[in-house]
Amino acid sequence: MPSLGADMDEGKLVEWLVKPGDHVTRGDIVAVVETQKGAIEIEIFETCEIGEFLALPGQTLPVGAPLARLVETACGGDVPTPQAARQPLPNAPTPPPPAKPAPLATTGQAPLASPAARTRAGELGLALEMLSGTGPGGAVLLADVERQAQAVPLPAAQPAADDRPKGKPGLDMAEMRRAIAAAMSRSKREIPHYYLAHEIDLQAAQNWLTARNAERAPDRRLLMGALLVRATVRALAKVPELNGQFQSEPYSPSAAVHCGLAVAMRGGGLIAPAILDADAMDIDAIMAAMRDIVARTRAGRLRNSEITQGTITVSSLGETGVDALIGVIYPPQVALVGFGAPRLKPVVHDGGVVPRLAMTATLAGDHRVGDGRRGALFLAEIDRLLQEPETP
Repeated sequence: MPSLGADMDEGKLVEWLVKPGDHVTRGDIVAVVETQKGAIEIEIFETCEIGEFLALPGQTLPVGAPLARLVETACGGDVPTPQAARQPLPNAPTPPPPAKPAPLATTGQAPLASPAARTRAGELGLALEMLSGTGPGGAVLLADVERQAQAVPLPAAQPAADDRPKGKPGLDMAEMRRAIAAAMSRSKREIPHYYLAHEIDLQAAQNWLTARNAERAPDRRLLMGALLVRATVRALAKVPELNGQFQSEPYSPSAAVHCGLAVAMRGGGLIAPAILDADAMDIDAIMAAMRDIVARTRAGRLRNSEITQGTITVSSLGETGVDALIGVIYPPQVALVGFGAPRLKPVVHDGGVVPRLAMTATLAGDHRVGDGRRGALFLAEIDRLLQEPETP
């Protein structure tokens, strides 16, 4: 069971997306795990073969518990003997025998089902309790829902008595709020924050965006947020110590820039998945990545690498937000950049006072890895980059 954040102690295995004997490549999605942040797609970090499952859908396991055994011969390691390959891992739980696919009985608990199956069943008005699951442990998969939808109509699902705040399937908003509180409490307890604020003239950036978007279709237009993310990740080249995760002494900045993007959930709560290798992207790629990650966050389809590998976070409340955002660093990161709402303000420009678009940028920095002087240099570099939006 992977750790999907500093606030996670355990997770529930929802669905296997592979089966024993399948060959998998590093980065493939192999399972779905449900946490306080919703359903997360789990990537594998080996190129090998799935040997056997040590956990079945529906089991809640602590972080670090083994989920499956990999066949080492396919991973390029030493070739084990068949006997050695079949010996249990240390402290591994003995998995229960696999259940035959059968109609799931109504037990007062939600039936085992993948997040996609739950969503589709809700759209079609199908009761999961009435479906036969073909997944491990009898779990209902998306294919089971589609197959039943093409067969005969089933009674509509009756709403369960539940006083929890409603969100996406597999997402308990009350649990998410507790997870956020735990992470932020740890951050303020362990990280010595310092804060800086700097006003940035955005008129040049806005003029460039307007010209760039004039001949683009609506779905390809750029937003100011993409320019803010690009300026942030590129400014880290001048102040690299703000990019990384403080796991232990001595601290070492990260070579890659994985920019976390704070995404507000429609039902409440906040998740900050990372755009991986954002510093290597051009403005169009950043815009596409932002659209993709916001859509998948709200649909509950994030990957574990996006949850765990962030090296800095950008947070903005958008055009309807407040003038300044004073953020709390998301551990184990060491910096968070906040952007207030862009507003027309009286600005001295070319010797006169004129209305120009401006916003306040803030930095929450970790005093263990830097100080206000370095943070000020970082915000000044973001400002400089936003005055030259045409620079590739």
